[in-house]
Amino acid sequence: MSIGVGTRWEPADEEALEASLIAPTARLGVRKRIRTLKNKLMGYGLMFPAISVFVVFFYVPAIYLLYISFFHWGILSSATNFVGLKNFKTLFSQPLFWHSLVTSVYYTVVMIPATVLLALGIAMLLRAGMEGKRGGFFRGAIFLPHVTPVVATSIVWVWIFNPRFGLANFLLTSLHLPALGWLESQTWALPAVMIDSLWHSLGLYVLIFLAGLANIPKDLIEVARLDGAKRHRIFYRIIWPLLSPTTFFVVVLSTVNSWQAFSQIYTMTGGPHGGAGGPAFATTTDSLLVYQTAFTYLHFSLASAMSLILFLIILTLTLIQKWISDRVVFYR
Repeated sequence: MSIGVGTRWEPADEEALEASLIAPTARLGVRKRIRTLKNKLMGYGLMFPAISVFVVFFYVPAIYLLYISFFHWGILSSATNFVGLKNFKTLFSQPLFWHSLVTSVYYTVVMIPATVLLALGIAMLLRAGMEGKRGGFFRGAIFLPHVTPVVATSIVWVWIFNPRFGLANFLLTSLHLPALGWLESQTWALPAVMIDSLWHSLGLYVLIFLAGLANIPKDLIEVARLDGAKRHRIFYRIIWPLLSPTTFFVVVLSTVNSWQAFSQIYTMTGGPHGGAGGPAFATTTDSLLVYQTAFTYLHFSLASAMSLILFLIILTLTLIQKWISDRVVFYR
């Protein structure tokens, strides 16, 4: 409506003008919401395949594992009987179960500090070399053992630890040291598996520490050197505190991988030929006992209860480490 001289302004005209001004803004808001909804639907659509894999192959089996741990369940029988906590009581009364837990604790307690110290030491030694043109070669050489098949490399390590003509005893005798039984010895079987595990996984942790070292400002180190600080003091006062988030991540990852160690132990101590976890259960960890209970002895309910206990142990250790990290880890 045109407004001229002498035209009287009515409230209805004001409402019409306000409506005409608000309408385009409202349409823009609707279009923006529609565009946002389309983007969200597209994002969820792209995530759907990955989410489906997690749901089908992880969450559903995990929920079903929790279910059958309270039942007497067999893979060849459709009948299930609710037994409550009987499976857990049976496990706690088995000496082999407690022995597997002790072995897992021993394996984890040794592997975590060995992994952190060796990986950090190698990363510090290679830090200068990684800055040049040879950095790509070093990264590939360090990471190569981690991407090799675990079973294939474990078979190679079986030959290395052969007590009669293996390379390990050849090196020991060359240094005038006594030869060892390695995988045939109750004392040295688990350390032999640890050596294989360290060799196979160390490259990953070295690269993680190298990434952490690359994020440390060089200016701080240069200033400390100009002030006359020695290398060890620079490490303890600057590098180590700034590496605490990386160290915490390596510790958590190493803890989970150590508690779930299976492939190396299964392959090096018997595998499909029987006797895995030997000799005399010296290398029987909790994860290996879960597999043997389920697929060798066909006690799936006991194996499910054992898996639930293993999950609770790893969860508890992770929460403890998180609690410690909140007080020790330094985030810039």
